[in-house]
Amino acid sequence: MPISFVKDREEKGKCVREILLDLPEWFGLPESTEKYIEESSKLPLWCEKRKEEYLGFITLSQTSEDTAEIYCMGIKKDYHHQGLGTKLFKEAEGYAAKHYKYLQVKTVDEGHYSIYDQTICFYESLGFSRLEVFPNLWDEWNPCLVLVKKLEQK
Repeated sequence: MPISFVKDREEKGKCVREILLDLPEWFGLPESTEKYIEESSKLPLWCEKRKEEYLGFITLSQTSEDTAEIYCMGIKKDYHHQGLGTKLFKEAEGYAAKHYKYLQVKTVDEGHYSIYDQTICFYESLGFSRLEVFPNLWDEWNPCLVLVKKLEQK
């Protein structure tokens, strides 16, 4: 099934919940996972669904007049490294390019957890560049790396 833009808040929540629960290495804190689920249901969201199974999603939020952020993104582990993340990103990027000049994403800085090092490599493969590290934005064990990408205007 092709990627779809989901409008229904209940379906958004169901999609995000199903996928994040499959990714405890990235989304293992129940309180923050619930916040991601709740907030994602209010944001533009694209998902891939096959039959009754959600495989992946991406959400965007506006951070300024010129910039959107990948608020949350997840692909079920069984579907990693199959191009689904790139496919979802391209859908969201196409939308963002019509409304914004830049995209940004926050993740844990390199060298702290290997899974986040892989996440950084993924975003860099999509054309993101490292902008800045905020050592204490989240907490001292999880320094926040901000990556940015200039969008091609549509």
